[in-house]
Amino acid sequence: MTTTTARRVGDQTAIPMALMRGGTSRGPMFLASDLPSDVQQRDQVLLAVMGSPHPLQVDGVGGGHSLTSKAGIVAPSERDDIDLDFTFVQLQPEATTVQTTQNCGNMLAAVVPFAVERGLIQPTQDVTDVVVRTTNTGLISRIGVHTPAAHGQRYVQYSGDAEIAGVPGTASPVNIRFLNTAGSIAPALLPTGNQTDVVHADGTDYTVTLIDNGQPLVIINAQDLDVTGYETVAELTENTELKSRVETLRLAAAQAMGLGDVTDESYPKMTLVAPPKHGGAITTRSFIPHRVHESIGVLAAVTVATALLMDGTVAAHVGVPGTGTSQTVGIEHPSGIFEALVDLDDDGAVVASGNTRTARLISRGEVYVPTNIWDPGAA
Repeated sequence: MTTTTARRVGDQTAIPMALMRGGTSRGPMFLASDLPSDVQQRDQVLLAVMGSPHPLQVDGVGGGHSLTSKAGIVAPSERDDIDLDFTFVQLQPEATTVQTTQNCGNMLAAVVPFAVERGLIQPTQDVTDVVVRTTNTGLISRIGVHTPAAHGQRYVQYSGDAEIAGVPGTASPVNIRFLNTAGSIAPALLPTGNQTDVVHADGTDYTVTLIDNGQPLVIINAQDLDVTGYETVAELTENTELKSRVETLRLAAAQAMGLGDVTDESYPKMTLVAPPKHGGAITTRSFIPHRVHESIGVLAAVTVATALLMDGTVAAHVGVPGTGTSQTVGIEHPSGIFEALVDLDDDGAVVASGNTRTARLISRGEVYVPTNIWDPGAA
């Protein structure tokens, strides 16, 4: 059993941490051995680290938004075919919820760079490929990061020419290939077995596609909710009637997907779709679930792309599917275009998916929490 390197300093506990951006998200990354083994105590530590509950998270490192209220926990895997285990943690600024039931393809991009920085992975090539299991759902990914050598030592290269929408500038690419995404939380890729379903919510019947290829989604034509799908994030945020309808539909759709009562869960994500306007394949506006996403989540984009390439879905009816067995599908969102990589077999079924993200180490050191929350030296 590995001994924690967290230590008491006065009336606070210092915990080793790396603050990292992964894709369009940001949060602290920890070695599992540096956090309490008891899950309830670990959750209290993470709430204190982030500064939740508080809208600004002023007493922690959270950024006052669900996209910057995330954390990652990394450990060597005990499985021979897996290198690293990654637990994604979703917190919220104004809530005490600590969720570890969903995937996050953005923070996933920070896992291998963090593991190299902390010595869990020793690079031997210019590109280091690592197999990572997300413990939340069992998602397995093969992730490649650039690790060139300088002065006899290999390091994670963060600078580069890759651009991703929602992040300023360019950076070194992190190439992610998802190996088993179908039915990550829901019972199957199409949990009802149908390309479309009619879900009754608040006195209205809605035609939707219920799908989970890494992220459970409810895909609906924006026009069916009396919007265009081209609204800004601010316009959608101010539309309180729309948000109420979306949440009522989300709760009803979750039951149809076999997800049960998701009142306190951050899934399924609600995704409004419209025809593309800027050279992509489809336009999206995402709710995550109670706030409007400034872009779109990685696995949500992959799931939308999958739906787009399936005949009969809402996405296929609204968007512009491409041709060929290997496609780059442009998912338009408020911040730009997300390019999802999708492979199909000869029958047109999706067999693999992936994307390119970027990541950056922002800060490394220790984060402090009061010892009345956790004292690693206490018996």
